[in-house]
Amino acid sequence: MLGLARGFLERKGLGEARLEAELLVGHALGLDRLRLFMELDRPVTGAEVDAARDLLVRRGRREPTAYIVGRREFFGRDFLVGAGVLVPRPETELIVDRARELARERSEGAAPPAVLDVGTGSGCLAVTLALELEGAEVHAVDVSADALGWARRNAEALGAAVRFHEGDGLEVAEGLARSRGRGCDLVVSNPPYVELRERAELAPEVVEHEPGLALFAPEGAPDHWALELAARTERLLAPGGALLIELGHLQAPRLRAALGDRAVVHDDLAGVPRVLELR
Repeated sequence: MLGLARGFLERKGLGEARLEAELLVGHALGLDRLRLFMELDRPVTGAEVDAARDLLVRRGRREPTAYIVGRREFFGRDFLVGAGVLVPRPETELIVDRARELARERSEGAAPPAVLDVGTGSGCLAVTLALELEGAEVHAVDVSADALGWARRNAEALGAAVRFHEGDGLEVAEGLARSRGRGCDLVVSNPPYVELRERAELAPEVVEHEPGLALFAPEGAPDHWALELAARTERLLAPGGALLIELGHLQAPRLRAALGDRAVVHDDLAGVPRVLELR
């Protein structure tokens, strides 16, 4: 069955046909990839063949695999995803890596950090940071009720203590910072940064299925959200706090020019300037 599934996806022009065939067939059979390979020789029922065929047809129509199987791995954990929420990407894990480094740099005996995730989406950052930073007080905000529904489910499924807020991210962020009296120790965000003119360059599974609200920056202003957050660092951050923002592949030079020496940019594993850090 795996060979047939892979061939079908290759004919549909999908670049990771082998991996996706394994994920989809395994999902249809109720097996993870390891169990799938351990049971390659076991017979399959007609119902299982039909289930796998249905999933493959959906993928052939360019529905995201993560939506079909209902999950995507992020920082070693499975996050529930579906219509109405952005699928977590590996490059976003760099924010978690840097947040962990910042936590290790905190002085011994310091109180657990207060963390705010602006535009939480699936909750992948907020939930992961709540689990990775011991004792952290984590807040997450999003304007999308659909996205917050997924984020809440992920926090519950993974046992993470996160306080969720619905509303305009910048307004809620400033309100939370004021209510704490000293701001937050860490603010993270993966804001919309794709330019509308790049829409035609995106894969169909992205542009036709994932929420545009989470993808596209305001027309003509791809750096809008990064600059808005940067302008609020003194109001959002506690003394010694840090702001970490995910960037698109063309943003770093513009933001370095706009923010000067304040801007520190970290490269991802592909060498792309990916995370802006402001202190």
